[in-house]
Amino acid sequence: MPLSEEQRPLVSDFRAWLESGLAGDNRFVSQERDDREDDSTLATRWPVNEHVWLEVALRPFLPQVRVGILSDDRWKSEDWEEKIQESGDTMSEFVEMGLHEAGLDWPEPPVEHYRAQLKYFYFATPVELDSLNQLQDAAFRHKVRKMLDGYYKAFEAYL
Repeated sequence: MPLSEEQRPLVSDFRAWLESGLAGDNRFVSQERDDREDDSTLATRWPVNEHVWLEVALRPFLPQVRVGILSDDRWKSEDWEEKIQESGDTMSEFVEMGLHEAGLDWPEPPVEHYRAQLKYFYFATPVELDSLNQLQDAAFRHKVRKMLDGYYKAFEAYL
């Protein structure tokens, strides 16, 4: 089921705002899109190194935005898991500290850790939307941006 004519501008505007807002930030020097043909997941990724990306994925039919970090290197993912365990924190507490550093206070945010497409290993936090109209809300947009910064800060030492 493709996006409707009413949904397309909401999605396009949100993605343009997010992507253009990172121009000039040396942590996000390039970007790539990884969109599913059926529009069920529209992802923008920023390479951190050869095998690691930060990602904001919009899932318009749920609707949901998911922010996280991913790798196509199984050993990198396992190293992150090990570092989190060694810290004594849960995944949620670990990400919470990064979000806090980025200026977003979110006690124990949900953190999903999974493998997708038999290729990528994710740590990601979903945010459910009331509707796609929420993509236009300035407070929501800034939350997503802080989440992206927070994931970077949480994992920065292990990149």
